[in-house]
Amino acid sequence: MDLSQYAELFLAESREHLSACNQLLLEWERHPASPEPVGGIFRAVHTVKGMAATMGYGRVADLAHRMENLLDQLRRGGQKPSDEILQLLFRATDALEKAVGVAVAGRERELDFGTMLADLERASAAPAPPAAAAAAPPAPAAPVGSGRLVQVTIRPEAPLKGGRAMLVVRKAQTLGTLHRIQPSPAAFESDDFDGRFAFELDSAATPGDIEAALRSVGDVERVTIGGDDEHVTPGESVAGATAGGGRGRHIRVDLRRLDTLMDLIGELVTERGRLNEVASRWATRDPEIDEVAIQISRLSADLQNEIIQARMTPVWQVFDRFPRLVRDVARQLGKQVAFRVEGKEIELDREILDELGDPLVHLLRNAVDHGIEPPAERKRRKKNPEGEIVLAAVRERSSVAISITDNGRGIDRAKILAKAKREAVVGPHVETLSDDQLLRVLARPGFSTANEVTSVSGRGVGIDVAMTRIRALGGSIEIRTEPGTGTAFILRLPVTLAIVRALIAAVGHERYALPLTYVAETVEYGTTPLTTMEGREAIVLHDRVVPLVDLRKLLETNGGAPPPPPRRPVIVLEMGERRAGIVVDGMLSQQEIVVKGFDAPQGTLPVFSGATIMGDGVPALILDAAGLV
Repeated sequence: MDLSQYAELFLAESREHLSACNQLLLEWERHPASPEPVGGIFRAVHTVKGMAATMGYGRVADLAHRMENLLDQLRRGGQKPSDEILQLLFRATDALEKAVGVAVAGRERELDFGTMLADLERASAAPAPPAAAAAAPPAPAAPVGSGRLVQVTIRPEAPLKGGRAMLVVRKAQTLGTLHRIQPSPAAFESDDFDGRFAFELDSAATPGDIEAALRSVGDVERVTIGGDDEHVTPGESVAGATAGGGRGRHIRVDLRRLDTLMDLIGELVTERGRLNEVASRWATRDPEIDEVAIQISRLSADLQNEIIQARMTPVWQVFDRFPRLVRDVARQLGKQVAFRVEGKEIELDREILDELGDPLVHLLRNAVDHGIEPPAERKRRKKNPEGEIVLAAVRERSSVAISITDNGRGIDRAKILAKAKREAVVGPHVETLSDDQLLRVLARPGFSTANEVTSVSGRGVGIDVAMTRIRALGGSIEIRTEPGTGTAFILRLPVTLAIVRALIAAVGHERYALPLTYVAETVEYGTTPLTTMEGREAIVLHDRVVPLVDLRKLLETNGGAPPPPPRRPVIVLEMGERRAGIVVDGMLSQQEIVVKGFDAPQGTLPVFSGATIMGDGVPALILDAAGLV
C-alpha cells in the first residue's frame, strides 16, 4: 500500500494539531498554574508523532517524541513552566511545523534538528533515548492448523485510519500467514472505511502475544482473537466492517476540484444568460422553449449555490494563526498585548480567505507596533499596562466586515499631515485630514512615520499592501482613530468572488456592471435637492449629503455617444460610513455575472475591478465600488 497518497491529509491534520499547540501554549503562558494546557499540548504532539510514524517520517516522529518526553515530565510534575521552557516549546512547535512541510515535500533528509533535540533533552533532564533503529522483524512463526479469526478496530478519532490499518496488517504478517482480509486492503483507502477489519492468522504465537503486537502499532482500540475453529466466510460482513459501512458525514476534497467546479459553473452561468436571452425571443413562437429555459435556469442556480456553499470556509482557519503572531511581535517590542478574536464562525469563500492572510498580518503588526504603547507609557496615561487588540468578523447583508481594533495611542493626524505636506502628498493649504484622506495618505507606497526601519515596520509597505490586496478582492478599507483611545481598520469584503449579482447600467453605448453588495438604493437625478460638497456636485438624501460621480464625465464618453436622456438614475453606493451617488444613463437589469480578472491598460482610470461576458456574448467592465466612493 502506497502511503504517499495520504501525504496531503497528513499535512492538513498535522497543521490542525500544531495550530492547537500554539493556542494552548499561549493559554499556558497566560495561565501557567492551569494544568489543562500541557495535557492538550501533549496529546496534540503525541498524535503528530503517531501520524508521522505511520507515514514513515522518522525524523519528524523523533522530534515529536523528544517534545513528548519533555511535555510528559511537565505534565506529571505539575510544576509551572519557566519562561525558558515555554520559549523552547514555542521554538520546537515551529520546528515541528517546518519538519512536517519538508517531509511531505519529500525532502525529509534535509532536516537537521541536532541543536533542538539537544535542547529538549537537556530540558527534560533525561538521558537521550537510543537512536530509533529499524528493529529486525521477528521470524514468522510456523503456521499451525487453520487460522484464528482476528478482528481489529482502530480508534474512531485516529487520523489516517487506512494507513494505521495497513500497519496492523504488516505487523500481523511478521507473526504468521494472513488469509481473507476483509474488507480488502484496497478498501482501506476509501473515505467510507471506518477502521474495522478482520483476517485469518496462521501463527504459533499466543493470543496475548498477538494482541500485544498489534496494539503496539498504536491507535488500536480493540483486538478480538477467536479460536482455531473460527473462520472468515467469504462475503461475510466482518465486525460490521464492509467496504460500504460506516459512511461519514464529511470528506476532504482537494481545493483544485472545487476551483474547477467553480470555473465550470461560471461558464454555465454565462451560457444560462445566453439561453435566457434566446428564449425571450422565441418564447412567443414556442412557449415550451421558455419553460425549458426557466427550468434550466433554476437548476443551474441551485447547483451554483451548492458549489459556492461547498467553498465557504470559517474564518478561524486563518485567524487561528494570529494569536501567536501578535504574541511574538509584542514580545519582540517589549509590549504587553491581550489579543481577542470574535466571529470565528463567519464564513468566506476559500479563495478570498486565502488572500486575506497577508493584509491581516500587516495590519496586526501595525497595531502592535504603532498602536499599542509600551507599558510605561500606558501607565503614565493612566491606562492598563496591557493593551488590547481585537480581530472581529461580522456578516453585513451580502458582505463580511473584518475589523482590527486596538486601544492604543491612536494616530497623530497633525504628525501625518506635516509629513504629508513635506512630501507634497497633500497641498500646503490643507488644515486637517478626514478619516478617508488619512487612509489615502497612509496607503501611499513608501509612506511611513517610523523614525527607523526595524524588522517589524518602517518601510511604508504595510497599509499599502493591505489596501492593494483588499481592493483586488472587490473590497474596501476604512479607518477610524481617536488620539489616546485607539485605532480601528475595517475591511469590507464580498462573501464570494467568482459569481456575484450585479446591477447592469448603461452609459452612452456601453454597459457596466456594478456589484449589488454595495448598492444601497437608487433615486432619479433632479428629484432630490442639489448642493455641493468639497467642490463636487452632491444631493441631499435622508438628511445626508451624498457626493455625485457622473460616469459620463468620469469616463469621457460624450464623444460619439448619444446625448444623455432627460431622466437619469443615480445609484447610491454605501461602504460603511462612506456614500456616493453614481449618475448613469439608465439601469438595464439585475443579473448574476461571472467575474474575470482584468489587467487594465496603462492610463486606465482605477475604477474597474474586472470584466464579465454578458448574455449576448459582448464583454462588459465591472465597476469598482471602492474606487468610486
